[in-house]
Amino acid sequence: MTWFTSDNASGAHPKVIEAVVRANEGFSGSYGDDAPMERVRDRIRKIFEAPEAEVFLVATGTAANALALAAIVDPWATVFAHQTSHLEIDECGAPEFYTGGAALTLVPGAHGKMDPGALAAALGKLPSGVVHHRQLGALSLTQVTEFGGVYSLAEIRTLTDQARAYGLPVHMDGARFTNALVALGCSPAEMTWKAGVDVLSFGGTKNGLMGAEAVIFFDPAKAWEFELRRKRGAHLFSKHRYLSAQMDAYLQDDLWLEMARTANKRAGDLAMGLAAAQGVEILHPVDANMIFARMPRVLHRAAMRVGHYYLWPGGATLDGPVDEALDCRMVASWCTSEADVDALVTAVQAG
Repeated sequence: MTWFTSDNASGAHPKVIEAVVRANEGFSGSYGDDAPMERVRDRIRKIFEAPEAEVFLVATGTAANALALAAIVDPWATVFAHQTSHLEIDECGAPEFYTGGAALTLVPGAHGKMDPGALAAALGKLPSGVVHHRQLGALSLTQVTEFGGVYSLAEIRTLTDQARAYGLPVHMDGARFTNALVALGCSPAEMTWKAGVDVLSFGGTKNGLMGAEAVIFFDPAKAWEFELRRKRGAHLFSKHRYLSAQMDAYLQDDLWLEMARTANKRAGDLAMGLAAAQGVEILHPVDANMIFARMPRVLHRAAMRVGHYYLWPGGATLDGPVDEALDCRMVASWCTSEADVDALVTAVQAG
């Protein structure tokens, strides 16, 4: 069976596993005082052209997002985020919990991208400095979006300029950061601090790691507060070297870029194959490694005989009229093969 449920369903790259095994040898400093972490810090500063950046590791994307926001947002403030963002839909209230009560102000936009006009309206609606109201906190952008969209550099800059006009810091949820990066063909610096991003959740788990995410502060002023919040929030690993080893292997010899390119290529090939089948509609641009499609139940039945993926949103089943159209989400990963794509495409096209 082929797997297109999520890039979370894939295994870790063998080079990552090998790095963890090597890190297991002997003794090492704890809580981040380890040689792999020194290399990770140096690599990220070089890759992002940010020699003053502060770099921290946690094990989950939820921790990365929530703790990063907690370091830049007051409890009485609000974070402007897309209405389908992971912060809103899939974090179980973690941003509110870790910030001590900061709210989310939800902004619409097509394909999971925040609409600048809608953001302007939301920013203008909330009076700053009035004691009865939430205060302006931060802007959070998701790159890649929850519907597989990728913000262009110009789109990022437009939104960060709006935030900056109101004195807001900008967070980027980059769980699939590398997929977006290779899709745009730009540098990490161009997609982050050069475009107005202050703090980045730099994902690795969805792109071939066992479980490691980086939080990068391009302005180190909030670094100490983040360290304290990470410890207080129970996300500082004592045997930190196992996180460091993963990220160290990830960034070595462009492995991170290679894996994301593979995932994006497989998603593009799958989307083209599905689109060629009678009755299939691709619902959102396939900018990276995620596909949202609509097709009749009969085709889902054929596809699910050879592959796993999600009907989207949840609740729909394969039981019912064969001609009823159902939406789905498919996600390619670093280890999705050409054979996996061919098998699913063949099943759908054959019906």
